Amino acid sequence: MSGINRAHSLNESKAKINLSIGKKCIFISHHKSDLEYCKKIATYIMKAGIDVYLDEYDYDLKHQVQTNNPAGVVRCIRNGINNSSHMLCVISPSTINSKWVPWEIGYGYDKTTIGALTLKGISNKSLPDYIKTVPVVRGTKSLNTYLASIIGRPQPVLESYGYIKAHSNTMHSLDNVLDWEL
Repeated sequence: MSGINRAHSLNESKAKINLSIGKKCIFISHHKSDLEYCKKIATYIMKAGIDVYLDEYDYDLKHQVQTNNPAGVVRCIRNGINNSSHMLCVISPSTINSKWVPWEIGYGYDKTTIGALTLKGISNKSLPDYIKTVPVVRGTKSLNTYLASIIGRPQPVLESYGYIKAHSNTMHSLDNVLDWEL
């Protein structure tokens, strides 16, 4: 029950199948400086059986960025959002200065179910106004609850099958990324 990154070109045919059968997919909106954290978050979400769209493997998007083609960048991002059921905006100090995150949320507002995931140490005061209008996921416990609601199965069941790790588990894979106690 593992999810895939729908942006990865090697997963293109599986992504089309997953989309056609209505499998959930989370578009991970983030500032590029948070990519390493987002990779860990994406891996955790895929292990829970949910597809993700993480731009790191969208080679068409990379080409559009390298060739300085804003219209191509927008096309790629719209495609990723249009093929996602949910959007999770990763909030860090860098997000506040992002040009693309607010645009992605604005575009995805009526197309996906939007939530925000705060990285370790982000306070409520530091949240951008556009984030204060969506549910905020804080810490591993809250993330597990969020993922269980998307999958539609009780959190303890997902934990018992090893799809997600209990937030109280020592050495949680996201301990250095998300707040532990929430």
